[in-house]
Amino acid sequence: MSIDWAAFTPWSAATGGAVIGLAAALLVLVNGRVAGISGILGGMLRPRAREFGWRLAFTAGLIVAPIAYALAGSQPPITIDAGYPVLVIAGLLVGLGTRYAGGCTSGHGVCGLSRLSPRSLVATLAFMAAGFATVYVVRHVIGA
Repeated sequence: MSIDWAAFTPWSAATGGAVIGLAAALLVLVNGRVAGISGILGGMLRPRAREFGWRLAFTAGLIVAPIAYALAGSQPPITIDAGYPVLVIAGLLVGLGTRYAGGCTSGHGVCGLSRLSPRSLVATLAFMAAGFATVYVVRHVIGA
């Protein structure tokens, strides 16, 4: 394995990580809530009057921000080597996994690890191991 140094972008990756960390920290400090996307969306499915507004604003930001970024400048080409049925099945499996894990990668990986949560460490290790195993099986066993 080698690094494509022409496409290596450590500053944009570090900036993106810092912005995600800042947003997660602000949500905890201002609202007392963890920025776990599955929990935020799940809370919108069973809304409470005082909770729905901030959840809607957070979700709208997830949709509007990339659109605004795309309008502001050129985008790198995006290639997805899967059809819609595979993407739908993958999305459903991710949703099922977040239910079993009691949260998602953003809740456990970003917020939980920063709070030194042992539960989040185990969940994040399980997410990563499942991802590594899936890529290995798809690329080297199945040969897709």
